[in-house]
Amino acid sequence: MAEIAAPSVAGGRSLVHRRWLILGLIIAAGILNYVDRQIIAVLKPVIESDLHWTDRDYSRLTLAFQTSAAFAFVFTGWIIDRLGVKWANPLGVATWSLAAMAHGWATTFPQFAVARVALGASESMGTPSGMRTLASLFTARQRSWAIGVLNASGNFGAIFTPLIVPFVAAAYGWRSTFVIVGALGFGWVILWLAATAGLRNDPAPPATLADGPKASILVDRRTWAIAGAKTLSDQGWWLLLFWAPDFFHRVFGMGLTKFGAPLATIYGCAAAGSLAAGFAASRLLSRGLSVNTVRKGMLLLAAILVLPLPLALHVHDAWLAVGLIGLMLAAHQAFSVNLFGVITDIIPADRVGRVTSFGALCGNLGGMAILFVAGEVLSRGFGYGPLFAWLACAYLLAIGWLQLLLPRLRPAEPSEDLKDA
Repeated sequence: MAEIAAPSVAGGRSLVHRRWLILGLIIAAGILNYVDRQIIAVLKPVIESDLHWTDRDYSRLTLAFQTSAAFAFVFTGWIIDRLGVKWANPLGVATWSLAAMAHGWATTFPQFAVARVALGASESMGTPSGMRTLASLFTARQRSWAIGVLNASGNFGAIFTPLIVPFVAAAYGWRSTFVIVGALGFGWVILWLAATAGLRNDPAPPATLADGPKASILVDRRTWAIAGAKTLSDQGWWLLLFWAPDFFHRVFGMGLTKFGAPLATIYGCAAAGSLAAGFAASRLLSRGLSVNTVRKGMLLLAAILVLPLPLALHVHDAWLAVGLIGLMLAAHQAFSVNLFGVITDIIPADRVGRVTSFGALCGNLGGMAILFVAGEVLSRGFGYGPLFAWLACAYLLAIGWLQLLLPRLRPAEPSEDLKDA
């Protein structure tokens, strides 16, 4: 599955035939994915006032999202490998769009919680289906920049959300905002079905799926190396995704329409980090450097760039804090791009969906932990200091874990059996 097979008259032309159109739609899906999940963070002050939430209530909602996504990842990789990218992508977008719209109809805390659970479970299709699509469309040398572009798409969603959502909410109310934005996903589904009409699908061979969701990836140390690194490194992203608006509101007194520019800036930095990391890795690999040297070198550089994050709590100018958080998110995305690159480099291609899903499961478990801790720490009046101090160390611990389990990264052959790892 490292490459889609050549076009077949009987089976229809492959997805590679429309590679750039498919990539564009995958990027658009990534943007929608993050817009739908981040609306609640941007509208938190308004909803909190309207429904009388506390920090603990909001923390529980973010935890509900993370929990449902984590458990859904147990199954989504297998589902994606079984359906193939042609059908897995629209299934994911349609279901998470409906879940996003449901937030606008919720009137009680339990109803909101159900909507968050549904959104988390359905959005778990996004990352593994995107990675599986890239593994189908691009060669090993091309994948790094393609992963960088896909990773950046989520940042573009995080940029657009604080710039657009507050004004939509001001015009139509926060409930209608969820419905309007969620409905965009169904437009995407129509475009996808039109773009892939007549193209051959690429489900994994049935023999590789016989074990179902509990496939033998769990006996492979490569899976656990990636999983541990994701658990540690994803915490920073999840904390800032859901709590950055609160940080600027709490620390610098910014209102709903004021933190749009700071949030757009930090996620713009994140997008730049993703694109730069993907481009740099592709160039270095094309010059003949080893996968081990390129991936671990860039992971280490990203981990070092996260270290200044706690200084954001000690500056008096909000834009200095924006710069420090922007640097951290750029480094996070550079780390993420190369960790995803490790997956496509060292994991046999017909298992990429499942290993990506398992890594995302563990990353979400790490996210659950930090979101729960954030609610408790902030409710007890400790502020963001302990949280930022932990994040500053987490990336170095992640690369240490990867080095411990995989002292040398070796590219996998498509036919490689896991039992030989």
